[in-house]
Amino acid sequence: MQALLAGLPLLVVLAAMALLQWRAAFAGAAGLGVAVAVVFSFGGLDGTLLVGVALEAASSTATILWIILPALAIFELQSRVGAMERLRHALARISDDRAVQALLIAWFFGLFMEGAAGFGTPVALAAPLLMGLGFGPVRAVALALLGHAGGVSFGAIGTPALTQVELLDLPATAVAGWTMVLHMLPMTLLALAVMRLAQDAALTRAQIRLAVLAAACFILPATALAWLIGPELPTLGGALVGGAVFAALVRQRGAQGQTSWPIADLMPYLLILALVLVTRLVAPLQASLSGLWLGWNWGSYSGGIAPLYHPGSLLVLGLVLAATMTGRGTELAPAAGAALRRLAPVALALFVMLTLARLMVHGGLIAQAAEAAAQAGAFWPPLAPLVGALGTFVSGSATASNILFTEFQAATARSLDLPLALMIAAQGVGAAIGNAIAPHNIIAGTATVGLSGRDGEVLSYTLVPVLVYILCAGGVVAMLVTIGL
Repeated sequence: MQALLAGLPLLVVLAAMALLQWRAAFAGAAGLGVAVAVVFSFGGLDGTLLVGVALEAASSTATILWIILPALAIFELQSRVGAMERLRHALARISDDRAVQALLIAWFFGLFMEGAAGFGTPVALAAPLLMGLGFGPVRAVALALLGHAGGVSFGAIGTPALTQVELLDLPATAVAGWTMVLHMLPMTLLALAVMRLAQDAALTRAQIRLAVLAAACFILPATALAWLIGPELPTLGGALVGGAVFAALVRQRGAQGQTSWPIADLMPYLLILALVLVTRLVAPLQASLSGLWLGWNWGSYSGGIAPLYHPGSLLVLGLVLAATMTGRGTELAPAAGAALRRLAPVALALFVMLTLARLMVHGGLIAQAAEAAAQAGAFWPPLAPLVGALGTFVSGSATASNILFTEFQAATARSLDLPLALMIAAQGVGAAIGNAIAPHNIIAGTATVGLSGRDGEVLSYTLVPVLVYILCAGGVVAMLVTIGL
């Protein structure tokens, strides 16, 4: 009975979002109210607990928002100067083959925008362009949803994975690296699904090779960046490097015309890429920047930030440098203002969800729910990605799913003596692919192409690839656990 009560706050959040269609902040508040009541019934509620939980939630919210704010500001600046439009059309000119165009736009451009901005921008930007290239609106939205979903684990300069690192204080490269390992096989299948969806006929052998090539072009650099650098660059860097390689190879295969790439439009991303690489790979610089720690402790509660090493600070520096070097400095203030206006609802939802998560941890609810889940024994590893996908399905956000379930996954892994980083990665992989079936995302995507009342048609295209992805990732998790990795 206690285990059921311990999991009740999460069930309330899921039901409020999935069945009642509440926003994340309202659903989180409902779950928080239930959590307070449950902890009180267990006899563990006092003022110290509530204040400590609120302090930790506020601290974590601030560190996450410091990534989201500059990421949104970069997107706003790029949109204001027309960079997004020019980059999209440059990709479309590489090939006349519609299936290849689908890979370039839905896959590489979608992944690129997910890594750079996240928060729905890949679908909002890719779906209208795909329509302009001749794809029907339902198919365009489905392609955009599927194309970027695998990279959501590291969207917005790594926000979902960095949230997991923040919650558990795990090595960032271990979480990122294992996440990419779990993505490898299902993401290859996803590239095939994207190319198949782009046309009515069955794939030819040449098209299968192109889809596998597109997957490899992203997966290989993304995996290297994950193990070497951490969560900030796998999606952004993998899309930049992989997209350039794939475009060059496609052009060698006979694509028509020449495509010019405006360096000024790419400058923010190139600078961010360089800054993250330098600060993570140059050991003396890394030690110097990460050595400054602004932290706090209050009894058993704590938090803090390394301001010079934090990804958000690097994003701010990259944004300011790029705008100054390209003569776009006058757009900085309007872009920052627009980003701040978009930040308020995100901040509220984050704080509420993090407060719920920290209360469930310090109130003992996560530990009790994990003990119940541990009864699944050997059946748990293949189920772990499904939990992440479920969280994103109801919240529309991989970050929200990770906030809800990362500590639950960690407690379950400890109870079953499973590799912690691997099981946290399984959560992140499921949370990422769940974006392609989340009703919130489908509704937002259909709005960008003027669809109304056809959300079910989009889901019919994305559901099977997502289920295959989850099953495949779960199988890989089970295999890795079995062989003792």
